[in-house]
Amino acid sequence: MGDGGVNRLEPPGSSETVLHDAFYAAARRLPEKIALICGSKRYRFAYIRQAVDALAACLQQRGVQRGDRVAIFLDNGVEAVVGVYAVLRVGAVVMPINPLTKQDKLAYLLDDSGAGALLTHALLRDAWVGALARNRTVRTCIVVAADAPVADERFLSYEQAVAGSSEPLDVPLIDQDLAAVIYTSGSTGDSKGVMLTHLNMVSASRSVSSYLGIRESDVILCALPLAFDYGLYQILMGFKAGATVVLERSFALPAKVVQLMAQEHVTVLPGVPTLFSQLMNFRALPDFDLRALRLITNTAAALPEQQIRALQRQFPQARLYSMYGLTECKRVTYLPPEQLDIRPNSVGRGMPNQELWLVDEAGNRLPPGSVGELVVRGSHVMRGYWGKPDETAKRLRTGPNPGERVLYSGDIFRTDAEGYLYFVARKDDVIKSRGEKVSPREVENVLYNLEGVREAAVIGVPDPLLGQAVKAFVALRPGFRYTEKEVIRHCLSRLENFMAPKRIVFVDALPKTETGKITKTGLE
Repeated sequence: MGDGGVNRLEPPGSSETVLHDAFYAAARRLPEKIALICGSKRYRFAYIRQAVDALAACLQQRGVQRGDRVAIFLDNGVEAVVGVYAVLRVGAVVMPINPLTKQDKLAYLLDDSGAGALLTHALLRDAWVGALARNRTVRTCIVVAADAPVADERFLSYEQAVAGSSEPLDVPLIDQDLAAVIYTSGSTGDSKGVMLTHLNMVSASRSVSSYLGIRESDVILCALPLAFDYGLYQILMGFKAGATVVLERSFALPAKVVQLMAQEHVTVLPGVPTLFSQLMNFRALPDFDLRALRLITNTAAALPEQQIRALQRQFPQARLYSMYGLTECKRVTYLPPEQLDIRPNSVGRGMPNQELWLVDEAGNRLPPGSVGELVVRGSHVMRGYWGKPDETAKRLRTGPNPGERVLYSGDIFRTDAEGYLYFVARKDDVIKSRGEKVSPREVENVLYNLEGVREAAVIGVPDPLLGQAVKAFVALRPGFRYTEKEVIRHCLSRLENFMAPKRIVFVDALPKTETGKITKTGLE
């Protein structure tokens, strides 16, 4: 038997065994409903399904097979959404790449993954032309808005691809097949491809959707890049529910996005701290009717308490979810909104259908009230890192059942008596000063409580007497000025002496990753 005995007994959408089933089910149930809004254009489920099938058939005709990695190097837009589902439809593996990625990094990602196809845009040619010139694995490249035919037979315009009427061949898939390889942010050499199966992503999507209560009537604003897994999941969870997704490229123009939120009666706003900071700094925000907003969700980094309070004051009708996760398993915890006033600095407890615990350096389980590394167990935990068995072995270790592997997160947390988690630091970020362990997060929380602090980051730097000294980088809001001594005095009034920063460096802004998360890389 050519497929090795693997059979798919149901057509796409008849169950939720693989990731694209939910989309096809929604497209059959709600063909005329608006699924996606991109700028002034509105797309019905029926249109997206037709485009997905046409592109999928084209990919098959051009040799893309089950298990091939297909890089999607596009800005947020309908083409990226169609691309994701078309790749899944043919049994290939989605590999989203941030459109801000430069040529050398793109070349590394294509080579490291052995990508067989690339879906991209003509406007990004400065990156992909050079990357493809030194690549030997990409056999086909589909280009959006190609301004002229390309002689190279590897190239085809996206518009031509989706204009076809061919039906894709059914591909036998099971939930253990890979659905995506998502590269973690970092320098070229450090980026690792997180391998996620259909089961991983279906499980994560189902669990997060259940506690958030995503509905068919929801209108979800996604201004996060689809190359960021949290952005991608807005499409997956939204379409699973039959909701409408309003897809924006970024939150760089708050006035435009807020106007769109009011116009489309957005009900769900997912974001990261930098996005919410931009939103709350938009002075005309109270002039817009955003009463339809019922859910606000945050991930990537914990929201400072002052930002939580500002969001609560501005949107008293909305439920605010503070969450923690990592690409290797998508989501780990969430804090029920009713707990925000009780424990605002917590990221909550575990989500449905998973188990988590803390361990000491020897791997022993710790009781409530302890500090240790977080371990995650569940069907959403990654398969491993693409092509990196040694790195995989460090993160996936023996679980409680024979043959089972669980995820060692590399993040240090503490728990309270009721099991709520509080982020302490990345395992490698803990500062050791005067023989004491200092949590950068705890110091940063104190800095954020100083009025006017917009961004803060804390690191340890070598010191001949202390071993490591605590150093803080602070960005202030317009109109605020402090001296170094004033900030240190504020910290000393709230922290033990060994935890307070010895140096304060004022900066205009802190460096950020492609997803808007503050990064300490380069700070010294």
